[in-house]
Amino acid sequence: MNGARVIIFAGGRLGDWALSLIRPHDLLIGADRGALFLVRHGVTPDIAIGDFDSVTPDELELIRSASRTFRDCDPVDKDYTDTELAFREALARQPDEIVIAGGLGTRFDHSIANIHLLVAALERGVDAVIEDEFNAVRLAQPRRPLTLTKGRFSQISLLPLTMTVKGITLSGFRYPLRDAELRIGQSLGISNQLAEPSGVIVFREGLLLVIESRDG
Repeated sequence: MNGARVIIFAGGRLGDWALSLIRPHDLLIGADRGALFLVRHGVTPDIAIGDFDSVTPDELELIRSASRTFRDCDPVDKDYTDTELAFREALARQPDEIVIAGGLGTRFDHSIANIHLLVAALERGVDAVIEDEFNAVRLAQPRRPLTLTKGRFSQISLLPLTMTVKGITLSGFRYPLRDAELRIGQSLGISNQLAEPSGVIVFREGLLLVIESRDG
């Protein structure tokens, strides 16, 4: 599946904005209620996966009948969240990119766990992003420049995922940095903006969360 993209529809916040993410030839994975979201909007999941403990028996049968592949598991005897099950399925297909829609929601523990999945993608050399209506969250890696362009998000925040991130240089931003260091517990990287049509982030050491956002 090299060269392709996988979109995971998880059970967090979803809406019509999520459907706009779909491109031709994307592989679509619905995790638990994410699969129900797709089916109810007339979209066929390539894979529906999860314990489906958040849907009714009738909804479960609808998902089962409308999905190309259906995989359920016991809601108690499992080691991973539904989103991680879908994420592992996506990684096994060796795509170029994974998009998680509905990976952020009211359960903060699940939101953080989904952000941690970005590390697994980085270790496999797969680009990954978590998107909702107001945010796009990705993990940048050292010595690999990340270019961002102006679009639907107005704010860009940088947060370290390791204790320190060293050698951060920003170009094309309203508040540039040069060979800077961010430490956990600092808010220096919050709410920057692009001053040019595009901006570049590069750093030397650590793991850096890049969060594009807009106000609701």
